[in-house]
Amino acid sequence: MTATTSSGRPAVPAPAAAAPGDKLAFRLGLSATLAVAAFLIGPVVLSVLAGLTKNYFVGLSSGLTLRWVAQVWDLYASTIWRSLLVAAATLAVCLLAGVPAAWALTLKRGRVARAFEELLTLPVAVPGLATALALIVSWGTVGDLRGSVAFIVIGHVLFTLPFMVRAAAASMAMGGLAALDEAAATLGASRLQRFLHIVVPNAAPGILTGALTVLTLSVGEFNLTWLLHTPLTQTLPVGLADSYASMRLEVASAYTLVFLLMLLPLLLGLQWLAARAAGERRAAPWTAAADAAAHAAPAPASSKDSP
Repeated sequence: MTATTSSGRPAVPAPAAAAPGDKLAFRLGLSATLAVAAFLIGPVVLSVLAGLTKNYFVGLSSGLTLRWVAQVWDLYASTIWRSLLVAAATLAVCLLAGVPAAWALTLKRGRVARAFEELLTLPVAVPGLATALALIVSWGTVGDLRGSVAFIVIGHVLFTLPFMVRAAAASMAMGGLAALDEAAATLGASRLQRFLHIVVPNAAPGILTGALTVLTLSVGEFNLTWLLHTPLTQTLPVGLADSYASMRLEVASAYTLVFLLMLLPLLLGLQWLAARAAGERRAAPWTAAADAAAHAAPAPASSKDSP
């Protein structure tokens, strides 16, 4: 018989109490999460504090200062701007080459496509120093390429392009874009129109994720850049290693602080764009084919032209 309240409505059963084992599992999981977070974030916090103290070995009691940050900017400002330039150029090349390649791999699944994917990921499996050495041996004597920033960009593209292709291809495969592409083709949209108005907007979350990965990997890449750089093309990670080797610990720690201040806003902005693009895609997933067809459809004849 169903229990009822004084008003005649069925009584809502009280929620079951959590078992002691569930509480213990939650506490253990929370403790493990906090321990891992402290293990990962703790060294970064200590490094940042070291870059802001007057004397690291005395500690915070020596006082706080921005002297070391200013010294880093005076000595290594060129490496910071150069790293941003290299990362932007690497991202541009990866977008122009990686997104079309990801779409081609999504449409054409076969032995050739799988072989291409394996070759594409080869620079990731090979140590960066080996890749850099191969680039020096192959292209180091071509004109002034060896001493230019473009040489570093080439190395970064080889290393980061697989991440862009994989992220974009995963988004394209999950979105059912092949069916949308065929629908737009039957409505008269050209290949370029379908790619720009269907593939790119619907795969935007994966493309932005790949862009985030490319930027972060390019800015922080050290192994390739260590062999490819010259004294005139030094980048931020190489400058950071140089500061740790030849400067005070406070200067090197301040360099780490500058690196974080430069990178964190970029990461947060790209994550916000990826979340926004994903929300727009969920809101209207099937309007892309009609939009592409609208761009492809010829303008209707005016009433003045009718007989």
